[in-house]
Amino acid sequence: MKKLTVAVVALAVTLPFRSFSQNNDADMKAMMAAAMPGENQKMLARSAGTWTAAVTMWMQPGAPPTTSTASATNEMIMGGRYLKSTNTGNMMGMPFEGVGITGYDNVRKQFVNSWIDNMGTGIMTMTGTWDAANKSINFTGTMADPMTGKDTPFREVMKFVDDDHQVLEMYSSMDGKEVKNMEIKFTRK
Repeated sequence: MKKLTVAVVALAVTLPFRSFSQNNDADMKAMMAAAMPGENQKMLARSAGTWTAAVTMWMQPGAPPTTSTASATNEMIMGGRYLKSTNTGNMMGMPFEGVGITGYDNVRKQFVNSWIDNMGTGIMTMTGTWDAANKSINFTGTMADPMTGKDTPFREVMKFVDDDHQVLEMYSSMDGKEVKNMEIKFTRK
């Protein structure tokens, strides 16, 4: 088993660098371009800082929403490649903690996001595209439904209103229909 683990790790480490051993300049340039932060990472970096958040949640369509406040501290990590967002607040009367990592995948030409929080044990992942007309990233993904244990689709829209205001909207599927279940209005401190 130990030999198998070492072999798998060696393969995982060397596979992305297979072009280097071939002395191919074009491959080397492609690898370097894929690794370097660019305009999309610079756009994400404008979100670095401390934010207050006004959270509105709808637990059921047509039901009155619940509201709460939260805060987010955003910082660029990994040499300006990813935006890490650390969030704290209250949800349903309980302390809430969540961490998101957002980046732009230069190879796949799409935004990527992962999210973890203390309200579950799974990791939500999403991919997204830029909508220049609305100054927003439109993310889609799936998450495990705690009631059924099955994956269910969801989407998020992150709107960059201006340098000091952002709005996150989350939509999920209920009985085959998409419903808005959360909105967070961020204001820079």
